[in-house]
Amino acid sequence: MNHTQQLAYYLEHGPMTDPRDQRDLLDDLPQDTPALVRVIQGLQVHRFWTRAYGLDLPEERMDAEVNLRPAYRKLARIQELDPAPLHQSRPPERRLVGNCRDFSVLAASFFRHRGIPTRVRCGFGTYFTPGHFEDHWVIEYWSAQSARWVWLDPQLDDLMINALKLPFDAQDMPDGAFVTGGSAWQMIRRGEADPDCFGIFEWKGWDFVKGNLLRDLLALAKFEVLPWDFWGVLTKTTAEMSTSELARLDSFAEICVAADTERAIAVVSSEADVPAPLEWAD
Repeated sequence: MNHTQQLAYYLEHGPMTDPRDQRDLLDDLPQDTPALVRVIQGLQVHRFWTRAYGLDLPEERMDAEVNLRPAYRKLARIQELDPAPLHQSRPPERRLVGNCRDFSVLAASFFRHRGIPTRVRCGFGTYFTPGHFEDHWVIEYWSAQSARWVWLDPQLDDLMINALKLPFDAQDMPDGAFVTGGSAWQMIRRGEADPDCFGIFEWKGWDFVKGNLLRDLLALAKFEVLPWDFWGVLTKTTAEMSTSELARLDSFAEICVAADTERAIAVVSSEADVPAPLEWAD
């Protein structure tokens, strides 16, 4: 797959970013990237930041909304909460509850609809807690103006940026601010990082990194599963894996680090224990 083919691939929707019957809602979205990001932030609120926005929402509602996988279901729920056009920011209590993966999936959906090649990435953010690699999802989009892939964190609005005292532009993040699942796996395998420094809350370690490695591999093939989706190899701990099984994960990490789209697609389409994307999107 050459560069032109890769851009064409990430310009088209995958099962999770396809707006389906909600497509018409996206026609009035702004064209420029900063404005698109502001729209996304005006439609969603991060589950772990609800109180920072003065919200005390029922757990039942938060559980239901954060488990909506595909963009079209998110858009339908957004319209249920507030039927205004998408470009009109909602008050926090009428925004969809989600997490970093949900901000990234909706961003990819909106960017692709506006003709911007975009891919979702799963890994770890270095900017939430000093010395810690926080479980996180972001996007990369292709900037035709600067002819490069740009790292962008769509969930970081002004409130979060100020709270985190972010030292860089969240819409053009420097190398190393976000570490993909593949890069994290390689860092640990080389003995350059402590696996217990990767994760979120009490969930951390080798097996957590393995999960984000596999989710990043799937995301490169445009299949963005939920952060807590489990299947096949994820049910087996790294301690139980053979040398050949670990080597297989090493090869997956190489694919993710290189952002090798063609190989990612080949692996995802050939692995017997990978879920069926269209079934998971329904």
